[in-house]
Amino acid sequence: MATPKRIETISQYHKVMRLPAPEHPLISLINYDTIQLPCLSQVSLVFDFYAILLDKNFKGKMKYGQQQCDFDEGVLFLMSPGQVFEVDVQEMVNRSGLLLLVHPDFIWNTVLAKTIKQYEFFDYSVNEALFLSDKEETTIVSILQSIAQEYQTNIDNFSQSVIVAQLELLLTYTDRFYQRQFVTRNKTNHQILDRLEELLTNYFYSDDIVNKGLPTVQYVAEQLNVSPKYLSNLLRILTGQSTQQHIHDKLLEKAKEKLTTTNLTISEISYQLGFEHIQSFSKLFKTKTNLSPLEFRQSFN
Repeated sequence: MATPKRIETISQYHKVMRLPAPEHPLISLINYDTIQLPCLSQVSLVFDFYAILLDKNFKGKMKYGQQQCDFDEGVLFLMSPGQVFEVDVQEMVNRSGLLLLVHPDFIWNTVLAKTIKQYEFFDYSVNEALFLSDKEETTIVSILQSIAQEYQTNIDNFSQSVIVAQLELLLTYTDRFYQRQFVTRNKTNHQILDRLEELLTNYFYSDDIVNKGLPTVQYVAEQLNVSPKYLSNLLRILTGQSTQQHIHDKLLEKAKEKLTTTNLTISEISYQLGFEHIQSFSKLFKTKTNLSPLEFRQSFN
């Protein structure tokens, strides 16, 4: 893939995609049903604005991470400024969907300018798609069309406030649908849980723990091809624990095994579990079990 091309303004994006000039310089809704996109087999872009993409009938690969995306459903992607958007088109078909572009200047000096950073799906490194039911898709489309209708009418003193309120409603529904997805896409989600368990087991029972130290949340997420925040949110919904807590649980499982089945010293066990200092290991162990490693070992004698 070529070096990403930075798109600084919405007008510039329209030019790149050979679209008519936007009706508003800071916000634009593009309807794939009514336009003919240029035939770009590969494209890599970095936006300096927010993008909310509802895509259907797409044949190809989108670099929102490495998860498989079943485009038979409506799929929603959300991108914040600075994220790379890569597309590798495999087959040109009658593409349909909606793309909302919002420049940060549009929401400047509004409450949304601060609260938009609280929506964690904007910080999923565009790795995870939101799969919509027909009813959910209808809701999203309705709000998007209302936004377009507002900025396409005569702009007045109320226009920005109305559109910002609609954007907030859109993001609230998106948040609800993401939480629903964590629960309803059970097969995919439980496959991630199974892979997480296998990953941590292999890591703690190999030389990786000694050579590389404790696995980080970032490392685990990369191995599972999801973003760190998405993984932790998924795990909290399904298990009530964060990724870090899962790592610590596996660590404690291995530590307890060594404390009860070997004659290794606490210092040796600490080293084998990836700790540079025994104090750090002992502190974590006691925090989790209310016993020091030595007290835990003695309780089995």
